Amino acid sequence: MIIGIPVYDKVDLLDVAGPREILTWMEPAAEVRLIAETPGPITTRDGLTFIAPYGFNDTPVLDVLWVPGGDPEALKTIMSGPNGAYLDFLRTRSATATFVCSVCEGALLLAQAGLLDGYEATTHWMFIPCLKRFPHIRVAPGTPRFVHDRNRLTGGGISAGLDEALKLVELLNGRAAAEDVQQTIQYYPDPPVNSQLPQSPGCPFSW
Repeated sequence: MIIGIPVYDKVDLLDVAGPREILTWMEPAAEVRLIAETPGPITTRDGLTFIAPYGFNDTPVLDVLWVPGGDPEALKTIMSGPNGAYLDFLRTRSATATFVCSVCEGALLLAQAGLLDGYEATTHWMFIPCLKRFPHIRVAPGTPRFVHDRNRLTGGGISAGLDEALKLVELLNGRAAAEDVQQTIQYYPDPPVNSQLPQSPGCPFSW
């Protein structure tokens, strides 16, 4: 099984690293690939640089597609820039994937590619008004950690990718496998603060 995470400059680090950590602990094991348009260094939104060993042409077929969010300027470039390679990659690889997933603003990239039409979905609370601009997507009420609709799995903001990745493990390999991963990484969140999410005043960027 190959799980592909297509990355780009100014991607959110935890959208990539958190799910990757969880998915690499899964048994039976899967290969989790970081894939960029061309193999090489990727610098995240917060300035950390890592290597994407694979290019778009290196992975013609994926079992799971996992799309991370990132800086709004990076999203805008992907969604409306002249180079459509990223969106084309999403469209072609999703066609045969068992699951198509996004976390945070990655849902906007799936939406722009037309891959959430007819599905219920969510995204980071601040970007929910952006997702509502797509008339054929049913935006889930409230701010759920993730939404599972058939073979689409979309997550809320950044840290929601941890819960969502555990759900993906359960969908792929069963509840016991997900519980094993939970125990291995000791993921039993108990944050020291308990704030409430505000309502987004509107989509914070345009494309």
